[in-house]
Amino acid sequence: MELHDVWFVLIAVLWTGYFFLEGFDFGVGVLTKLLARDRAEKRVLINTIGPVWDGNEVWLLSAGGATFAAFPEWYATLFSGFYLPLLLILVCLIVRGVAFEYRVKRPEENWQRNWETAIFWTSLLPAFLWGVAFGNIVRGVKIDQSFEYVGTVGDLLNPYALLGGLVTLTLFTFHGTVFVGLKTVGNIRERARKLALQVGLVTAVLALVFLIWTQADQGDGKSLAAMIVAVVALVAALVAVRAGREGWAFAWSGLTIVAAVAMLFLTLFPNVMPSSLNEDWSLTVTNASSSPYTLKIMTWCAGIATPMVLLYQSWTYWVFRKRIGTQHLAVDTAH
Repeated sequence: MELHDVWFVLIAVLWTGYFFLEGFDFGVGVLTKLLARDRAEKRVLINTIGPVWDGNEVWLLSAGGATFAAFPEWYATLFSGFYLPLLLILVCLIVRGVAFEYRVKRPEENWQRNWETAIFWTSLLPAFLWGVAFGNIVRGVKIDQSFEYVGTVGDLLNPYALLGGLVTLTLFTFHGTVFVGLKTVGNIRERARKLALQVGLVTAVLALVFLIWTQADQGDGKSLAAMIVAVVALVAALVAVRAGREGWAFAWSGLTIVAAVAMLFLTLFPNVMPSSLNEDWSLTVTNASSSPYTLKIMTWCAGIATPMVLLYQSWTYWVFRKRIGTQHLAVDTAH
């Protein structure tokens, strides 16, 4: 296996980790409107992801940086062609981070309610737009012989990509609902379980249509195996939710995301950004990659840094592993 193939796999792993981790905290952000009945419950939901949301975004930075360094042609075409949707995602992530920090800076109810509304919208929009973006990457976009995107924003809003956006939105919301059931106690935990079943059924229908569409259009034997794993894992997650086994439900919903993302990358390889105008104009792991020397240096750096990041994040989740509820909120603070 060549180094550019290795880095394609590593970038796929980084995106998978990002969607697995950021997926549930996007979902929790959406649940601040769907599940919480009052401001105390909103505080509980936000507190479940408070210690980890910023660490989860490290995976996005790593994926973007790795793409820039390992496949500069892919990075250039992607970020120029998808400029507006990616800019909107970036703005949402910035506002979302500010909302988490500034929500508690003043005690006025309107101030905190406005920032909580911002958390909802800046969780919902990226969860949808990431699906749209990856749907277009897998489907193929208008790339000319100079490897430049020549389409419009309207071209990105096609039925397949929009369905992909709905799948990521509902799947992340389901993943977040299962996470809330795992991390909370009391009434909110019971309602999270009921909502997870409802959201999970909607997710199952949308995901099945999207995955079958993907497989029929570009799939092979490997992508079919990943699709089967994703479908089985989603069904198992629903069964675990119904049985009240939140830990297993979270593991299965996470496996659903891992298998679904793996399927997308398997259908993509050896392309990194297919051209819908001419197959010969597609960006591939070969024509879009950096020099072998650059990839070699990156491999050494990643081999040293990645285990440290994984250890740190694992320790964070272990420290903040306990369940919380409204009874754990401090009465005399805005937190």
